[in-house]
Amino acid sequence: MPKKLIIVMINTDPRNGEELGAPFHQAAAAAALDYEVQVVLMATAGRLLRKGVAAGLTMKPGGAVTVYDLMRQAHDAGARFYGCPANLELFDMTEADLIPECAGLIGSANLMRQVMEDDVRVLTY
Repeated sequence: MPKKLIIVMINTDPRNGEELGAPFHQAAAAAALDYEVQVVLMATAGRLLRKGVAAGLTMKPGGAVTVYDLMRQAHDAGARFYGCPANLELFDMTEADLIPECAGLIGSANLMRQVMEDDVRVLTY
């Protein structure tokens, strides 16, 4: 049975708060169950890794829990967050702009290698 989960957030748009809870809740749950969890944020979802962006978003208007709170809960449970190198250029960011919970960058070739060679399950949002 696979002990690794990769959650790829590529179609999740930070402008739609209701889309943002499930990936982080599932990352926290899988990490709490002792799975190795990587959350890779690509394309528009990559904006969530910029300091301050997720902290200013909630899943519903007026909600008390921010998206960053959910990300920190998943991180505290053991999930690791990764950005896409192309996002740095796309959104005019450097690694210094990324939240401290971001463990680094994973390019497409590395991601494909993990998916094809490792004993892993992948969820895509």
